[in-house]
Amino acid sequence: MAKKINRRGAGEGSIYQRKDSRWCASIDLGWQDGRRRRKSFYGATQEDVRAARDKAFEDLRKGLPVTFERQTMAQFLDRWLEDSVKPSVRALTHEQYRQHIRLYLSPLLGAHQLAKLAPAHVRGFIKRKLDDGLSPRTVQISLIVLRRALQQAVKDGLLARNVAKLVDGPRVTQFEGKMLSPEQARTFLDAAKGDRFEALYTVSVSIGLRMGEALGLRWQDVDLDRRTLKVNRILSRIGRGRDSGSELMLVEPKTARSRRTVTLPDVAIKALRAHKVRQLEERLAAGSEWQEQGLVFPNTLGKPLEPHDLHDDFKRLLVKAELPDMRFHDLRHSAASLMLAQGIPLRSIQDILGHSSISLTANLYAHVGEQLRREAADAMDAIFASR
Repeated sequence: MAKKINRRGAGEGSIYQRKDSRWCASIDLGWQDGRRRRKSFYGATQEDVRAARDKAFEDLRKGLPVTFERQTMAQFLDRWLEDSVKPSVRALTHEQYRQHIRLYLSPLLGAHQLAKLAPAHVRGFIKRKLDDGLSPRTVQISLIVLRRALQQAVKDGLLARNVAKLVDGPRVTQFEGKMLSPEQARTFLDAAKGDRFEALYTVSVSIGLRMGEALGLRWQDVDLDRRTLKVNRILSRIGRGRDSGSELMLVEPKTARSRRTVTLPDVAIKALRAHKVRQLEERLAAGSEWQEQGLVFPNTLGKPLEPHDLHDDFKRLLVKAELPDMRFHDLRHSAASLMLAQGIPLRSIQDILGHSSISLTANLYAHVGEQLRREAADAMDAIFASR
């Protein structure tokens, strides 16, 4: 018969040795959700279980939660995605979280019990993924997802602390995008003349639209007479990869700042008017195969344009123009740089680009290029020329 020893007062738990010689300690957690809960600790020695029991009892006295569920990290993360993330974020954000959990977090951390996850496990995850060649930025995002998930566990009383917050993330070097100089921007648009995407490139380099914003643009959001363009939708891929059951969908912009109205320069208006005529010709040529969705930049049948196809055309155009290789997103950087070169205030650039804060605009475009630095130096020379 198991012999109880060192019994404590009511609700303070007890320690006893089982028939299999293992020691067991238990503590009364009181009534929770209509059921009386008890937490048990098992170990090879009396001292081990006493220490675990006393720590749990001390947590109770401090008002901290004591975990009694034995769910794994994989089980918890799946439940968190469905119950907490899915109802509260955009479909695209939910998909991004799901991918980080499926591809990175669950394979390495999923087998650990939620209650027993330790900082050492998280540090091991970071090191392993970096050793595997995953970019520091991707690992950083996975850590952010893990921190948010565990913070929910703390709020729900499943954990006393968020161990992921005790671990430093990998060092991420800020990426500095390339920028077209005014001369290069003119060369780029000259090379785009007659291209099916000429208007798209012109709008992107003149007002800094993101690719998803350009591809999600609808004619109802463009008023060429009033010279305005409204960013109300973006084209995003829900799912991973173009051939794995994913879907292109029009979704709302991520932030309130991203939803904006921009005044179009004449060069963009001219390009959009010509594009509208060209699109009508494509629609007539497609006949019954055309699927009208009101998009400004659809594919040749009126449906959303595959981003990979635009990417490939952009790279081809850079080669044609004999310009350095860059990302499509660098057209947005170039637009900001060109605005700065024309003396447009940062606050106005923030509104045009849809940045959430002025500091983001300033940080991203503090390196505005050699030309602007030379202009600044020349301006100072002009002030002190008489000395």
